Amino acid sequence: MLLQWVNGLGTADVCFSCAKLSTADIQMRPDLGWIESESVLGKGLSAALLRVHRNRTSGQQFFISQLVPGVGNPVFRELAYKDVQFPDAGFQMIALFRYWNIIQYWFPYRDVLEENWDQVLSEFVPRLALAKDFKSYQLELMSLIARAHDTHSNLWSSLQVRPPVGVCQLAVALRFVESQPVVAGYTTAASSSEPLKVGDVLLELDGTSLRSLIAEWTPYYADSNDAARQRDLAWSMTGCNCGEATVRVNRDGDSLEIRTRRVRAVAPRITHDLAGDTFRLLSKDVAYLKLSSVKAADVGRYIDSAAGTKGLIIDIRNYPSEFVVFALGSLLVDHETPFTRFTIGDLSNPGEFHWQGAPLTLRPLKPHYSGRVVILVDETTQSQAEYTTMAFRASSNATVIGSITAGADGNVSEFSVPGGLRSMISGIGVFYPDKRPTQRVGIIPDHTVRPTIAGIRAGRDEVLESALREILGPDAAGERIREVYKH
Repeated sequence: MLLQWVNGLGTADVCFSCAKLSTADIQMRPDLGWIESESVLGKGLSAALLRVHRNRTSGQQFFISQLVPGVGNPVFRELAYKDVQFPDAGFQMIALFRYWNIIQYWFPYRDVLEENWDQVLSEFVPRLALAKDFKSYQLELMSLIARAHDTHSNLWSSLQVRPPVGVCQLAVALRFVESQPVVAGYTTAASSSEPLKVGDVLLELDGTSLRSLIAEWTPYYADSNDAARQRDLAWSMTGCNCGEATVRVNRDGDSLEIRTRRVRAVAPRITHDLAGDTFRLLSKDVAYLKLSSVKAADVGRYIDSAAGTKGLIIDIRNYPSEFVVFALGSLLVDHETPFTRFTIGDLSNPGEFHWQGAPLTLRPLKPHYSGRVVILVDETTQSQAEYTTMAFRASSNATVIGSITAGADGNVSEFSVPGGLRSMISGIGVFYPDKRPTQRVGIIPDHTVRPTIAGIRAGRDEVLESALREILGPDAAGERIREVYKH
């Protein structure tokens, strides 16, 4: 049947200037050995597919209209099929095959997938084909997408059906600390009346253990690593219908049952930097700059203001408000310094990725900052934030402190999925100049420092404290350090 279908499309013209597979600077080869397998495909179908491949055209393709100029991530051309009535096994199969092929041939990190991607396809054929309604279809797609381990690659149009479902949440901001969900703050102004306290460790929600709920929800969370997955679970795990809720917590060693309420969801503060001004002098010796509100036009002023300090803390426990890689990074280096290199796909050879020339560099500019540079990162540091960290880390005076970042880097490429749904992938490969990977790995700090439950309860910023000690010296008193960032 497949051979009849392929033959019905016509015979590929013999090509005398066809696309070729270049091995120069190749990072990943296409996985096309399967079309040569006569034992799997049969002699006729294998020969037909080999003929198509051998006579393939070069340059622009139909489903990949182009690579983004100056960047190189693919631009997908896929129909959204917005008016499909679900269930529809045919369109549900199109969704599976579309996503599977995009990962197989256009995902620059195919080589670091955890599972065998062929086996994932086999597993999801019945799961997608038999999804009984639109919600089930979306959940199965989410579970499929999670297997690609790319935080960029979610079913972004359908997060409202990802468990837990509900428009309301507890009025607290949670964070995984010491591998446990901990109240780290509040999402409403009425914190004084909230019975849950900062530092409470959640054990149960409405009589069900958090451990079992997390195990149930995890397959639907598409994240590159555990740090990002725990972050995303913490942001949404108290969601449900509005109204009363019962929470069991561990508070200073005591197990307490707390009655509280879920209220209309308010986006939690998703940065762990200091509240207040973008730039400030914490003392005569320490300058502080957070990137969540940074302005590229002001970077020269920041560095001028930091002149004479022993150290500059750049807080990237956030997502940069503006792109400052070159504007600020060039003021931190004293010679031309490489900080990253890329891989991109090949329109003529889907599945092939090549290294793109020489590593990207920072060129020194004035005003130059000559003091210590300490960069703060954690699980909120993702994508452009990770790329920025790589650039600033290239300075010979730089140290990275914190915990492993989200591990998702590379300009994103969006595409449609049947049902009018929307997803994307990381579209280019981002590596260190020596070709070490960043995807799934994240930015590994020079000094790993994580918050503790005791620190959360005491209102301390232990990561920032470590950065201050790095600049002020190991003998700086803890009380003095805390006064520096709390004044």
